[in-house]
Amino acid sequence: MEPEQQQPSQETSKKAAKKEAAKAEKLRRKQEAAAASAAASGVAGVSIDGPDPLAANYGDIPIKDLQSKEISGRVWTTISSLTDELKNQTVLIRGRAQTIRAVGKKMAFLTVREKGYTVQCVLTVAPDHVSAQMVKYATAISKESFVDIEGAVTVPPEAIKGASQQVEIQVRKIHCVNRAAPVLPINVEDAARSDVEIEKALEAGEQLVRVNQDTRLNYRILDMRTPANQGIFRLECQVLNLFRQFLLNEDFIEIQTPKLIAGSSEGGAAVFKLEYKKQPACLAQSPQLHKQMAICGDFGRVFLVGPVFRAEDSYTHRHLCEFVGLDVEMEIKEHYSEVMDIVDRLFVEMFDKLNERCKKELEAIGKQYPFQPLKYLRNTLRLTFEEGVQMLKDAGVEVDPLGDLNTESERILGKLVLEKYGTEFYILYRYPLAVRPFYTMPCPDNEAYSNSFDVFIRGEEIISGAQRVHVPELLESRAKECGIDVKTISTYIDSFRYGAPLHGGFGVGLERVVMLFCALDNAGSLTLKISSLKGAAFCVIKKLANILA
Repeated sequence: MEPEQQQPSQETSKKAAKKEAAKAEKLRRKQEAAAASAAASGVAGVSIDGPDPLAANYGDIPIKDLQSKEISGRVWTTISSLTDELKNQTVLIRGRAQTIRAVGKKMAFLTVREKGYTVQCVLTVAPDHVSAQMVKYATAISKESFVDIEGAVTVPPEAIKGASQQVEIQVRKIHCVNRAAPVLPINVEDAARSDVEIEKALEAGEQLVRVNQDTRLNYRILDMRTPANQGIFRLECQVLNLFRQFLLNEDFIEIQTPKLIAGSSEGGAAVFKLEYKKQPACLAQSPQLHKQMAICGDFGRVFLVGPVFRAEDSYTHRHLCEFVGLDVEMEIKEHYSEVMDIVDRLFVEMFDKLNERCKKELEAIGKQYPFQPLKYLRNTLRLTFEEGVQMLKDAGVEVDPLGDLNTESERILGKLVLEKYGTEFYILYRYPLAVRPFYTMPCPDNEAYSNSFDVFIRGEEIISGAQRVHVPELLESRAKECGIDVKTISTYIDSFRYGAPLHGGFGVGLERVVMLFCALDNAGSLTLKISSLKGAAFCVIKKLANILA
């Protein structure tokens, strides 16, 4: 099991909260001062140098014009589609002003970003299109503001290093759709830097801003705009799509299960308890019981995608209080290897297609968080738990043969497997029964072991699976042994009294799959975090709780 770190003291939490409040107040004052300065200089589309005949070509769009009154017929071009094929054509783009650089009073460069793609825009004073006041207005737009830019596409003679698109837009019109605060708590370019880049700069005598984890979580909206985070979330989307499509093609049915239940679904203490209409209830630790009941309802093969809640006390890089669970349950004919076959084919196909379809996203992630592509075999390696234990013992690692592997043992075994078999993705099966949930089927030849398996990526567990107990009497005795009140799961146990097929399944955490596929060091990179609760970072969009890291 993971070694648990102590909870921070109440006094420490109060000091941290007070410090954070003071920091926020200081930032607010800076923003107010900068906004007042900008307003006083008359940069918000109002000329202070006299009437400007080109004033219609720039300025802040009034709110009344942004209230969806009518369709103008204008067509916006996406930044990602800007190529040399559009040379000399006039285009209209909308995006964020990522960088703004003035060159004297008659020229300025803006880099505009949309969904991770960037293009360089050039303003040059010209009698018919661009005035000096327009250049001044553009250079005073705050970074991360939304702007509309209209202009002609040109192809520069040399490569553009600071933008993804190798064309420029010669600006004719620029209007601000929505202004960002003049002073940002973190700059996106700072948040996008890799540790390698920062260390190289230090060696050269230059100090770059390093944005730490707490700051990223406190200003997650800005942090999510980095190319790496854009890539991570798009990779998550692809994993979900590939998971669904593969299983649908294998004749699985997608279901949804309750997330508010009467009792624990896994056993143990890692459960969120609450009161519902004066009765005790829990947030579901797993859809396990309900997906098995679906199998008893003759669905044959089911899967689901949904939130899973764990009241984790482990402060590690991989534990989440809420994560996206990808769960599978299926009838088996003879052996739970049939479930492992699905795991094998599903993930090999998923890895293949991620590498094929997500090259841009993987490149963006690797630029900030360098990693080597995952090594995996066409036919996934399978080792028994006993074989894994023997490999560890041969390497001088002491392991309880009937206990679970701790994090360090898993990592060492991962390295040993990579050295011997050339893969970072493998299945370890036939686990000791004592370390598996109550619904796991014991081995027929030795009840100290179970018909179960775990799957590993880069030396860390991502999947737990097994054949399930489908005999109600055995389920009851196993539940009692694991400290579960049988009354709270009586409906589940009763579902096996009316004839149940042999079945098995598995569950995998979406965030952990992507984290390990990209060799990221923290699952927090894959969550949406907005606010805090009792000093711990909690997710309130899509996710309720934080990574405790």
